[in-house]
Amino acid sequence: MSVIEDLTAELAKLPGIGRKTATRLTYHLLKQPTAAVTRLARTIEAVVERVRPCTVCGNLSEADPCPICTDGRRDGAVVCVVEEASDIGAIERSGEFRGCYHVLGGRLSPLDGVGPDDLRIAALVARLRGGTAVREVILATNPSMEGEVTATYLRSVLEGEGVRVTRIALGLPMGGELEYADGVTIARALAARREMGEG
Repeated sequence: MSVIEDLTAELAKLPGIGRKTATRLTYHLLKQPTAAVTRLARTIEAVVERVRPCTVCGNLSEADPCPICTDGRRDGAVVCVVEEASDIGAIERSGEFRGCYHVLGGRLSPLDGVGPDDLRIAALVARLRGGTAVREVILATNPSMEGEVTATYLRSVLEGEGVRVTRIALGLPMGGELEYADGVTIARALAARREMGEG
């Protein structure tokens, strides 16, 4: 196999990148100045060497604890549980959440061999019992079958911990059209309805 084929094969392993896109990326990189490609390679190496999970929340960061955990303006009494560190960015972009996070590192998926011991569930329970006065845990797992199973399991685990356990509302996206939404999404949107004028 040539180095071009090797690079294409490696790029095709990335999520959302098929063989055709990987080939385009490979040839794009080959057209770039050597300095630009070298800078990209060094940046990838630096990320691998310096970024680690935060020992408090599991977010990926160069600092430990991460900047969110050390931000005194955040409300440590509200913890939002997400599947992956990348989910934190999506929530942060909303500008609406000022609490802290807990990254599970995945979701329950028995078919893929992922059980409770493979996720950071014990770390969440330890965090709740560790002296920090957490009053609410928001379950923000993805609206998939596995995400729902994970949220349901977490709710049962956290029942005896003396905290309020909530689930993010799931429903229709802004700009979405009803005719293209699936039945579960519409059912969730109806269940999470509220009075007009509520913020």
